[in-house]
Amino acid sequence: MSGAQPRGPLRWLTEEQVADLVDINDAMSALRVAFVEEADGIARTVDKALGTWEDGAMHALGSMMPNEHFAGFKTWAHTTGGATAIYALFDMQNGRLLSVLEAATLGQIRTSAVSGLGADLLAPLGADEMAIIGTGTQALTQVAAIAAVRPLRRVRVFSRRPEPRAAFAQRVREDFGIDVVDSPSIEAAVAEASIVTLITRSSEPFLSANMLAPSALVIAAGAILPAQAECHPDVVEGSGLFVVDSLGNAQRGSRELRDRFGVTEGGWGDVGTLGAILRDGVTPPSDGSFTFFKPMGSGLSDLAVAMMAYERSEERGIGLTIDQPVRVMPKWRAASAALI
Repeated sequence: MSGAQPRGPLRWLTEEQVADLVDINDAMSALRVAFVEEADGIARTVDKALGTWEDGAMHALGSMMPNEHFAGFKTWAHTTGGATAIYALFDMQNGRLLSVLEAATLGQIRTSAVSGLGADLLAPLGADEMAIIGTGTQALTQVAAIAAVRPLRRVRVFSRRPEPRAAFAQRVREDFGIDVVDSPSIEAAVAEASIVTLITRSSEPFLSANMLAPSALVIAAGAILPAQAECHPDVVEGSGLFVVDSLGNAQRGSRELRDRFGVTEGGWGDVGTLGAILRDGVTPPSDGSFTFFKPMGSGLSDLAVAMMAYERSEERGIGLTIDQPVRVMPKWRAASAALI
């Protein structure tokens, strides 16, 4: 086609390459831009698509950043046998598929980076003690994200099973060189912590307001489906500031906030977003009440990380390059004489 733009190759990036190209600290910088553009009405997300079957589900999260000319979708199928996620990144100027990224690590990077960005904006400057409840696959990077924005002196750890909890505590000691307490209970873990991160899939609330230190920042990073909850209602009732990364996803999926603010948009006026806080600033509570941050995850945070990974892969020549798709005429077979 005359005047068409050159069609460079499609670039495939593996999980390992994504991790090498974008670390959690870098991702926080990318998210700052994306969230402010969303607050300004420039960057936009596409409502999550979800299809289910017995013991499984398929998901799609989309978003676009017109200023940067990137759009993309993360898709995956969740089954009892596992899941594989991929991210498809498109050029908004010509519709070209730029890159396919293996996206499990990408998702973990953006999940922890959102928590770190929230802590940077919402935690007291002198906060140096963190509690983490839950020691699964997302837990270590949650600690890493907080350590990237606050000079942690101590981390208190709790999960239900003693052996994995002890192993996780030792890993944190080795990786971060700080004091780690293997706590025997939730109460012991959170009692003196100024930052409390919850990263579980609990279906029943376990954190109560009387366990928390005054002015604590609660990062309720797990329980992102309506059937799940980590905090009893008194934690939300005792909070003076409510912040989410994605208002729409919180309205659809956060049981804690839906119970407090209702299921319709009209009652959510007291809930702020990271984008608005980045743009306009925030005044933390001064009366000892908690700050409640609910990171739900969004397609926009996936896109911010995918863009950074792709641009760096282009600069460094990293990834498997594949010829761009070329449209061809479909084939067909004529009906046989016996059918005429």
